[in-house]
Amino acid sequence: MRHNKKINHLGRTASHRGAMLSNMAVSLIMHKRIFTTVPKAKALKKVVEPIITKSKEDTTHSRRLVFKTLQSKEALTELFQNVSQKVGDRPGGYTRIIRTGHRLGDNASMCFIELVDYNENMLKDSSTAKKTRTRRSRRRSTTDTVDTVANSTETVKTSKENVETPKVEETKAIKEQGSKDEPKNDKE
Repeated sequence: MRHNKKINHLGRTASHRGAMLSNMAVSLIMHKRIFTTVPKAKALKKVVEPIITKSKEDTTHSRRLVFKTLQSKEALTELFQNVSQKVGDRPGGYTRIIRTGHRLGDNASMCFIELVDYNENMLKDSSTAKKTRTRRSRRRSTTDTVDTVANSTETVKTSKENVETPKVEETKAIKEQGSKDEPKNDKE
């Protein structure tokens, strides 16, 4: 059983893993997209998402908390000046993982991890069909569901009336034609 084993250790000690994820977070913030393996990207996502959430509030305390993880002044200023302004209205989900296939040497699954608001190609597609959605489900009123059920039963009735069933005589004629077309055996 794997109780309380949420962390993927990535084959590293705690200090090595922390340093690697900190460096990857700095690279992601500075370059907006990095190329890595899928397990590292998933581990990085758990580190970067809370950092970006903290960067929405530009206070000395939040800057110190983020600096504790990043350890880079350049990445800190980039995060608080540019990235937090772009993701200010987004309620989470700041990164996207796009799988790219497998690496040739060891067949490791590779991917891009990127900041969602910085990919212009995806933003063009979503801007044309952008809808405001909430996390809550929208339930229909009972009168709407009754009307929908009534409409669907009417369409079923009309589709049954339009279907023609083949007659018995037609099926016998088709079977006789099929037996004439079959090649004869040499033994007959």
